[in-house]
Amino acid sequence: MDMDAFFAAVEQKRRPELIGKPVVIGGSGDPTQRGVVSTASYEARKFGIHSAMPLRTAYKLCPYAIFLPVDFREYSRVSEKIKSLLGEFSPVMEDVGIDEAFLDITDVHKPSEEISKEIKKRIWEETGLTCSIGIAPNKLLAKIASDMQKPNGLTIITEADVEARIWPLPVRKLWGVGPKTEAYLKSIGIMTIAQLAATPIDELHRRFGKSYGHYLYEASRGIDESPLVTHWEPKSTSREVTFQSDINNWQELARNVAELTREVVDDIRSRKYRCRTVTVKMRFNDFKTLTRAKTLPGYSDSPEEIRKAAFDCLNRFEIKKKVRLLGVRLSGFEREN
Repeated sequence: MDMDAFFAAVEQKRRPELIGKPVVIGGSGDPTQRGVVSTASYEARKFGIHSAMPLRTAYKLCPYAIFLPVDFREYSRVSEKIKSLLGEFSPVMEDVGIDEAFLDITDVHKPSEEISKEIKKRIWEETGLTCSIGIAPNKLLAKIASDMQKPNGLTIITEADVEARIWPLPVRKLWGVGPKTEAYLKSIGIMTIAQLAATPIDELHRRFGKSYGHYLYEASRGIDESPLVTHWEPKSTSREVTFQSDINNWQELARNVAELTREVVDDIRSRKYRCRTVTVKMRFNDFKTLTRAKTLPGYSDSPEEIRKAAFDCLNRFEIKKKVRLLGVRLSGFEREN
């Protein structure tokens, strides 16, 4: 289940005058400032606007689009409502993001299409939002199917459909194939999933290594044995800030490190974790990115101890250039008893 243009749809729901208009959600909502697109409405996507695009680029593509800041608290509230609703249909659910989830309906004694229609109906009645659903024998095919008839789609894929419906798709549609892999595959003449499926496994091993090469070989054939992960432990938590103007003032950097550290400590304390490693990331105005890390003597959720470690990391940077981005990450978690 994948919500349709989720952030933009939430904004259009609470501000009906935005319906039918190009809406772009990202950063502070000011396209003259630094920031990236989080979500764009389907009206805005017609102009080539997509997530992760710089807001300034989105503005050039559609100057009369409506730009709004990210309201993560509201999006999280709506997401929790939707996920709670999904739990009524199947107790076996993998939450894979604020706007999507996998459900195992093997033991639900109703036709899968009927279940999906009921889910779509309930989400619409309780939130006024639409979603797209993919039904398939495994997570990989279900994910691809959910994207095939957006928005408000319902697509069923069987193992027998792989050759006719999956192979003609571009390789980028495969889960785990990002822009860099896509570009490399294109450079060696592989544009579609069918062309990837026709590539000998030995060649994929040679080009991508055994693990990833084996994944590409099986994924191109619609094979995916991965189970639904119904519970997971976080590996890290982080916060970053991109400055509107590059800075090299140490006091301002220190103030931001203190604020970012407070936010990540609040995060782990609210989830009953303690951390072992503190990392500070710094990106300079030439986009060179460096990190400095410190391992604590023991697991901790002490604001003072973690802040001191973050400042130790900050002091190990040689700041000869202006700084564009600053981040703090905590990792190496242990759950409190």
